[in-house]
Amino acid sequence: MSCVPPLDTDKIETILSRIPCLTIGIIGDLFLDRYLDLDAALTEPSLETGLDAYQVVGVRSSPGAAGTVINNLVALGVGHVYPIAILGDDGEGYELRQTLNGQRVVHSDGLILASDRRTPTYTKPMLHEPGTSPRELNRLDIKNRRPLSALLEEQIHHKLAEIWPRVDALVVLDQVSEADCGVITARVRGQLAELAASEPDKFILADSRERIGLFRGVCLKPNRHEALRAAGEPDSGGDETLERAVSHLARQAGRIVFCTDGGYGIRIASPREGVGARSPAYPVSGPIDIVGAGDSTSAGIVCAMASGVSPEVAAAFGNLVASITIQQLGTTGTATPAQIRQRWSKVN
Repeated sequence: MSCVPPLDTDKIETILSRIPCLTIGIIGDLFLDRYLDLDAALTEPSLETGLDAYQVVGVRSSPGAAGTVINNLVALGVGHVYPIAILGDDGEGYELRQTLNGQRVVHSDGLILASDRRTPTYTKPMLHEPGTSPRELNRLDIKNRRPLSALLEEQIHHKLAEIWPRVDALVVLDQVSEADCGVITARVRGQLAELAASEPDKFILADSRERIGLFRGVCLKPNRHEALRAAGEPDSGGDETLERAVSHLARQAGRIVFCTDGGYGIRIASPREGVGARSPAYPVSGPIDIVGAGDSTSAGIVCAMASGVSPEVAAAFGNLVASITIQQLGTTGTATPAQIRQRWSKVN
């Protein structure tokens, strides 16, 4: 298996020059990421329980899950972003809408408020201790664990049909582990396959924690673990096993697969040729935080593909974006065009 030649400056500038003209849609599970900054020096015992009572000195909120992709698309300079998602009519939903409203290129046409659903939320307590980097304590999750109602599923169907003609490309983010309890249900996967067949030149990239093997007619972006599991291969399998799994997914979906493999980069497979190339990761030094790395990679790939470059160049661009975001600690990072140019000048 060959390695893809590295990016060059002209290709990067071509992508960056076209990004502001793009309209990107994203359909999937939109979470609120809420960070609680805790000052260890202020910790005091609870009089009622005797347990440590952590003292919150700062609260930071940002869109998470599909929202992390949105953050990255906005940072890259995409002209218009159309999210399609379901939010609860609750405080977390209000907070999430406020974070999105602050980004002028994000349009709220596709957001659905549901009184019988909770806004999915990841609450992340970050303990700040002298002389060390912030340490994340046990996360608190709010998720919906019952299937999406037929009414809400129908609303998603209409929103996707309405927004599809406006977008140059579409990202699909299936975050919720429980089947049919999130936005991307079996019916929505079917609709995506139909839309992809109706306009095969419009790029769709699907990312799913549990069900990447169920998508048809769209490009896939699993990580190593997801690809092996979807293909029924052992998680301990080596490179040959992974290549077999990724090739299987490409044939099954009928589209290109971009499989992320940590520090080894991205393995690319097509339905006919199987795994044909590997796009190596760009090396970084110092501490890293991989939270959100896959989402930043997705944003880079979809922007590059919608700009008209090859899958190999798109994978390399996705790797370059991720090499920037993983160096941002204690947050889900993003990469701006200026940061991309600066990073490229170092690795080139």
